[in-house]
Amino acid sequence: MDLNYSADELAFRDEVRGWLDANIPADLRDKVLNYRELSKDDLVRWHKILAKKGWVAPSWPKEWGGTDWSPVERYIFEEEYAYAGAPPIAPFGPTMCASVLLQFGTEAQKQHFLPRIYHCDDFWCQGYSEPGSGSDLASLKTRAERRGDHYVVNGQKIWTTLGHYGDWIFCLVRTDSSSKKQEGISFLLIDMKTPGITVRPLILLDEGHEVNEVFFDDVKVPVENLVHEEGKGWTVAKYLLGHERLNTGRIGASKREMLKLKEIAARTTKDGRPLLDDPRFRDKVSRVEIELMALEITNLRFVDEMRRTGRIGAEVSMLKIKGTEIQQAITELLMQVAGPLAQSFRPLDYENFDGFTASIAPRYFNFRKTSIYAGSNEIQRNIIAKAALGL
Repeated sequence: MDLNYSADELAFRDEVRGWLDANIPADLRDKVLNYRELSKDDLVRWHKILAKKGWVAPSWPKEWGGTDWSPVERYIFEEEYAYAGAPPIAPFGPTMCASVLLQFGTEAQKQHFLPRIYHCDDFWCQGYSEPGSGSDLASLKTRAERRGDHYVVNGQKIWTTLGHYGDWIFCLVRTDSSSKKQEGISFLLIDMKTPGITVRPLILLDEGHEVNEVFFDDVKVPVENLVHEEGKGWTVAKYLLGHERLNTGRIGASKREMLKLKEIAARTTKDGRPLLDDPRFRDKVSRVEIELMALEITNLRFVDEMRRTGRIGAEVSMLKIKGTEIQQAITELLMQVAGPLAQSFRPLDYENFDGFTASIAPRYFNFRKTSIYAGSNEIQRNIIAKAALGL
């Protein structure tokens, strides 16, 4: 197993680093680095810049706009992308819905949706979780009844990230209540402008509007918007969740945050000397930094396996568990550095506040979610125990 980059891979890294440095708009980079909320216009603007370069969907087949990069090159791109402070590409379209369409979609669905996803002509969101159906997703109750050439959908989804931005939503719905719960689920693509859809905000601990409730009241969905076969949505869902968990380690972003943490701790004084020189605080930082280094090596092992075999197993759940634990640990350390200057609220404006310090506490509160979404860390441990260890 060789975890070193080749000369070509190092040249590719330099190309990616140089382009990102030259092309990320300054106002968007500032929002990312100072934990400011990105609007829909911000996300779409950056998406279109990246699409014009041809880098918005590296994992897609080349005929649909993919890059034909190797697993190593994709890993390098993702790390440099995060480290540079680039705005995130909302994953619901390019990473999640597109991967499903490429695997299970009809040719007509691919021809219609994939170009629009690539260029962000449609903004997508995800309709999975429901009240009482989160980690036990197969217990979902939103119903879709076939009536002629349409399905009629009734029910509720919750924790719908960026649902208030959404033009389309991909949904798991129950089309058969008489069979086993996993066998009666179907996967639908639903236009959010369809009559009968209501989106309500859910304001989180950080006072931000990121997630929503989505209600469906006799919503008509054309039959041609069914992906794969009726009653086979659980197969699609499992495939999709695997793609979602590949991106939750956020190693590049954590390396960037760790560097910022150490810079701020070096400027902050305690008893007349830099906080970073305090042995107890330094020990806390070092422990998280070692965990991050170990996670990076583990991720490189998965990349090497992908390069050699083209697949990875259930062990990928390790990235989700450790990655989110490290993300939370860094926010906790930032809170300790900021101390009483960490505001427990969002300022109405940032004119009289240090933008970064004022955003530390809201970010700390917001990042409690990371060990829950994309399958809670407890669920990930169960997956490893069952699928990887055979327990």
